[in-house]
Amino acid sequence: MTPSWSLLTLAALAAAQQRTFPNPSGTTNLPSVRTIAAGQSFDGGMRQWDRNPSTCNGQSEGGEKDAVFILEHGATLSNVIIGPNNGEGVHCKGACTLNNVWWTDVCEDAATFRQSSSSHTSYVNGGGARNADDKVFQHNGAGTVIVQNFFASNIGKLYRSCGNCGTQHARRSEFRNVHVEKGKVVAGVNGNLGDRTVVRDSCVLGGAVCENFEGNNSGKEPKKVGSGPDGVVCIAQNVRTSGC
Repeated sequence: MTPSWSLLTLAALAAAQQRTFPNPSGTTNLPSVRTIAAGQSFDGGMRQWDRNPSTCNGQSEGGEKDAVFILEHGATLSNVIIGPNNGEGVHCKGACTLNNVWWTDVCEDAATFRQSSSSHTSYVNGGGARNADDKVFQHNGAGTVIVQNFFASNIGKLYRSCGNCGTQHARRSEFRNVHVEKGKVVAGVNGNLGDRTVVRDSCVLGGAVCENFEGNNSGKEPKKVGSGPDGVVCIAQNVRTSGC
């Protein structure tokens, strides 16, 4: 049984988490990807931002040219709704911060993190994503990704540490007060490469908290070697699977 202090903690956290997708204040369609310079901030005014013509090609791997926004190191993107007609959503080329960013229909990936240093940490604060056939957050670079107060529905993986990138890293990820429903897994990581993930104070309705893969740098499809928290590669703290 969950202790009463944990219920109070969850109630307080839930108050900071929005589970209803916002209505856009307008729509802006970009002919090419928009770059936010290093250390700069961009507030999208809760408009829906998208690409026209569309760059979405289903689960075919794209690149930053197919994104809506590229964030250079230290950039911040806030109050944005990403539409359905783009392949790659947001690309962070270094540590970045995403505040209240929503993805209405994820194409290939919602956001890709490509930070180059193990000391870099990217943050996803609030927001949500839905209808992702595969991944929401793709972590190809080094460092840490922290996702908090986030809502996801009808997705494959909320997060995947790249399983077969040519250059691999020991990646860290943490999920605080995330609410995932109709998902297959919260975090997919590569334990053999030194990945570690923590999921805490969260609600997972269906699917696994984590999956452990045997990652490689050869481009081969990585083999899944485990599922569920093991206390080492994947740690779960105060995670509920019903009644939340």
